[in-house]
Amino acid sequence: MSSIEWWAIITIAFAGSFGHCIGMCGGFIVAYSSTKIDSTMSRSSQFIRHGAYNLGRVSSYTLLGIFFGGIGSLFTLSMQMHGALFIFAGAVMIITALGMFGLSKLIHILERSFSSNPLFKTLFSRLIKSKSITSFFALGLMNGFFPCGFVFFFAAKAAASASIVSGGLIMAAFGLATVPTLLTLGQSVSFFKEIAFRQTMNRIAALAILIYGIYSIYYGLAYFFDLPL
Repeated sequence: MSSIEWWAIITIAFAGSFGHCIGMCGGFIVAYSSTKIDSTMSRSSQFIRHGAYNLGRVSSYTLLGIFFGGIGSLFTLSMQMHGALFIFAGAVMIITALGMFGLSKLIHILERSFSSNPLFKTLFSRLIKSKSITSFFALGLMNGFFPCGFVFFFAAKAAASASIVSGGLIMAAFGLATVPTLLTLGQSVSFFKEIAFRQTMNRIAALAILIYGIYSIYYGLAYFFDLPL
């Protein structure tokens, strides 16, 4: 991928972290911050625990990127299949953007169905009661596999890369770009509570994803038709 595409991925992830990620992961952070972290802990001890949680998130995103990049690589045998993969990825991106704009409920239905799963509830309950550093990592790892529109977007991008290495790097870049905001949120739970600011950043990220999705479909159609690129 070009350096412009990498910057686009990082920018979208960072902008979206102020809105979508705080909305989706904020519940996890508030829950473990109020339950697993003692106010008498030193700032460095708290930072290590928040860092372990975020390391878990990035690790699971990277694994997902490797998986979807591998899936995408299976479709590179023909130009038509590669084009179809870009079209599919673009469609997922557009659905994600519409969900972030509040115009589609498909992504939210998937998110709610996962959070109400008995296995998820049991695992979350056990991890939230433990105060070991590994439990913070495990909680982040579980959170990373939590389905959300943002994850769907970057997973689709990883699949479209048709490469295990590129797929892993794309999802890792996504995860790392969201760390500053969520790490700061963990250090100060009241951080970024201004809803108007979060909504604005969420819309900026959604618009970028929408444009990216339309471009991906156009790029995919170019494999079938003689379109200028």
